[in-house]
Amino acid sequence: MLPYFKRCETWEDGESAWRGGTGPLGTQPAKTRDPLFDAWIEAGKAAGFPHTEDYNGQQQEGFGRGQYTIRDGYRSSAATAFLKPAKKRGNLTVETGAHARRVLTQGTRATGVEYVKGSGDVARAQASREVILAGGAFNTPQLLMLSGIGPAAHLREIGIDPVVDLPVGKNLQDHLAVIIFFERLTESTFRREMRFDRMAVSMIRAYLFGTGPGTVVPGGLHAFVKTRPELAVPDIEFMFRGAPAHADLWFPLIRPAYVDGYGIRPTLLHPDSRGEILLRSADARDPPRIIYNFFSAPNDLPSLREGFKRARDVAYQKPMDPYRGAETSPGENVKTDAEIDAWIRKTVITAHHPCGTCAIGIGPDAVVDPELRVRGVERLRVVDASVMPDLVSAHINACVLMIAEKASDMIRGKPPLPPELNA
Repeated sequence: MLPYFKRCETWEDGESAWRGGTGPLGTQPAKTRDPLFDAWIEAGKAAGFPHTEDYNGQQQEGFGRGQYTIRDGYRSSAATAFLKPAKKRGNLTVETGAHARRVLTQGTRATGVEYVKGSGDVARAQASREVILAGGAFNTPQLLMLSGIGPAAHLREIGIDPVVDLPVGKNLQDHLAVIIFFERLTESTFRREMRFDRMAVSMIRAYLFGTGPGTVVPGGLHAFVKTRPELAVPDIEFMFRGAPAHADLWFPLIRPAYVDGYGIRPTLLHPDSRGEILLRSADARDPPRIIYNFFSAPNDLPSLREGFKRARDVAYQKPMDPYRGAETSPGENVKTDAEIDAWIRKTVITAHHPCGTCAIGIGPDAVVDPELRVRGVERLRVVDASVMPDLVSAHINACVLMIAEKASDMIRGKPPLPPELNA
């Protein structure tokens, strides 16, 4: 996979054994200049965690400076890095204001896609070679099931005749997180910049020139840690916030400045719980049912609780003393396992990394084969996060782009890039 990760990106610090230097996606280390994050790194060391220079490089485990998909002060996304440059191609048509209804099939052969335009007119796009779905972990399984490709019993319940019986929509996963907030004893640069007049100027600078504070994310650190040394990969991530949840614009005598704060978000990287996507009806405009089944597996809540305890331990290390005010969430009165578990259940959110609902593989639980082709259906592939069979110990954006890079070679019949054995 490494050659395809590298082919995606241009890393600001230059190409290396682990990073790309000529790809469409601009990536850079955090530009935050807040001593709070230096203190976090020292606190992590004091708590016994390692430091890493590049958690997307040779060593993931440890506390390391944040990384962002930003280039020259502007967001570098799939849209700006890949789609926008391709829009000038004569063989590309982008249809907006359209809602896909189903994949068209003849028997078990995909022939195109049916969609509804904004006006309500039904249109069809016929495929000369293949249909490629990239609707993500929620909408790709929805569209497949609307097309008769999915769990046969469920499709019959909805009133859809099955074409191919596959475990579409199963295996849904996501990262789970809670956040510990503290008031801050020293004012952050971010709060100073959030004064209305300053931020107005900063946003104009950012929009026109890609420079200034408006181009800097108020976070500058991530950590990937193991709660047990025998683990093969990190099981907890710490995400760091350099601002409180209620941060907002302010101006003297009109609106007072918010109480400054910061947070640490322990995140469960490898939950055992599995959910599923189901249809509500045969109507493509009905949103799918998203059933996560969080904490249905017995180890998930204790694992996240342990991550919370480790995060709190780091937060109370000596290097944080100059910054740490009152713990505002959950508060120092939440101490016992039962109290922590109750708070987790009340406040837990996803990290917005859904995947797994059209998993790749060769066994009965797989929806797509190793070439990303839907099993039992000709000329139909899936290229998005739904094909990931399991969560990675990281955010999934780079993984999805890598999958797309590799899929592009598969679709064109090109040989795969050779592995980089020296990395």
